[in-house]
Amino acid sequence: MKAAPFDYHLAENLSHTKNLLKEYGEDVKLIAGGQSLVPMMAMRLAKPSHLIDIARIDELQLISSFEESIRIGAGVKQCVLENHSLTSKIPLLSAVVPWIGHHQTRNRGTVGGSLAHADPSAELPLIAVILQAQIHCDHLDTHRIISAKDFFLGPMWTTLDPQECLTHIDWPIWQGHGIGHAFEETSIRQGDFAMASAATQLQVDASGKLIRLHCGVGGMGGTPYSFEDMASPLIGQTLSKDMILAFSEQAIQQTEPASDLHANAAYRRNLAKTLLSRTIEQSLAMAINSFQHHLR
Repeated sequence: MKAAPFDYHLAENLSHTKNLLKEYGEDVKLIAGGQSLVPMMAMRLAKPSHLIDIARIDELQLISSFEESIRIGAGVKQCVLENHSLTSKIPLLSAVVPWIGHHQTRNRGTVGGSLAHADPSAELPLIAVILQAQIHCDHLDTHRIISAKDFFLGPMWTTLDPQECLTHIDWPIWQGHGIGHAFEETSIRQGDFAMASAATQLQVDASGKLIRLHCGVGGMGGTPYSFEDMASPLIGQTLSKDMILAFSEQAIQQTEPASDLHANAAYRRNLAKTLLSRTIEQSLAMAINSFQHHLR
């Protein structure tokens, strides 16, 4: 199929983008990499009358380091993250990028585009929620900062106003020692949409007791799930395999997976429980080893 007719606008900078958004109202879409929007337009699932191309705006391409966070511009391509030295400060983010689509899509797909598209099976929205990233959006002369957990409202649905432009994302840097992370995903083929995914980042003290646990799953409902609140009773404890399995079982009961040609809801729950428990176990082992290495 072919996309419905539309007018194309090449934005020169962020200010120009905001003026174009104001001029063309709600019947407009921003495009950067186009790896999500273009297929939807080709199938006429999206039919904007105006398309604003923000791929060449330098302001959206920056990656900056601060003491407590890494700021990544919305227009930064996913392939750039794979080899950028600063993303090593967000190890879970670095671990996830190779799982996003294929080399060809990562060469065009952008960080902001993936978040704004809000596919519930996508990797970046899940990691943003788990790491409690802060999403920055511009609307004419106003600027909004939205916590990732409040950003996603449902499948392909966020709190972004039609006239807002996602500009950059602040990813928190965890401080101290004893930090571990892991990501697991199952799909029909590497790079396909995930049947289910899970990610964990946690921190332990010198005795191996849990200081904090951030974990969640993707592909299990309309938005990514984060289980940080459920993990509160585990803080201060030494996690055992049975504790991890029990927590994972309880957490997955909070999800609402759908059934499709590839897997029914019950299979997805069982799969997600396994993936979640694996990521917690792997993260815990990494965190303990990290602390022991530091103390040598």
